[in-house]
Amino acid sequence: MATIEECRSALEKFSDNLAGAEGDAREAAALNRSLSCHITDLDVTFVGRLEDGRIQVLDTLQGPPREKAQIRLAMTGDDLVAMVDGDLHFAKAWGSGRVKLEAGLRDLFRLRKLL
Repeated sequence: MATIEECRSALEKFSDNLAGAEGDAREAAALNRSLSCHITDLDVTFVGRLEDGRIQVLDTLQGPPREKAQIRLAMTGDDLVAMVDGDLHFAKAWGSGRVKLEAGLRDLFRLRKLL
């Protein structure tokens, strides 16, 4: 089972990947939205912002998100690490219910270019 530190590191690596994206992916990463990522097996939530093509983690909270972020993710820590490392494809994980993504319709269309 991935640790909180490994999950935070995976989010930082994902942020670095977003910052280096080009074309459609870069455009999709340019959103300015509140973000939460609930790690279900650790029952911890990273909250922050997707801003200027980077993810900024502002806080780590125990339990599910307390406020409704504009982009909400939920998954196990192992799935987060596997996706960022390229061992798990987001679409497959989302389609099977291993990863949950909630956002407004316009954001979902933009985010699909990233994921």
